[in-house]
Amino acid sequence: MAKTSMKEREKRRTLLNKKYASKRKSLTEAICNLHLSDAERTNAEHQLQKLPRDSSRSRQRNRCRLCGRSRAYNRLTGLCRIHMRSAVMNGLVPGMHKASW
Repeated sequence: MAKTSMKEREKRRTLLNKKYASKRKSLTEAICNLHLSDAERTNAEHQLQKLPRDSSRSRQRNRCRLCGRSRAYNRLTGLCRIHMRSAVMNGLVPGMHKASW
């Protein structure tokens, strides 16, 4: 079971990502736009650097829906290996049998 503070930190990162997503996207497009002057592009870089670090999507971790564990995460089900195994054992995952574990 993950610490509650880690789960809350991930929630905060998700909210920050949603809040600054459009601004971050427009700034990255301005940085990549070769038709803008160098001063405008560097200004966009500085504005992007001033945004909160946690607003970046790459700072987020995938976590198990049930326990919040970040390691051994399965993207298909959204569960960690421990809960994935118990779901297979209980027959909740189609196509998987107890014998495969």
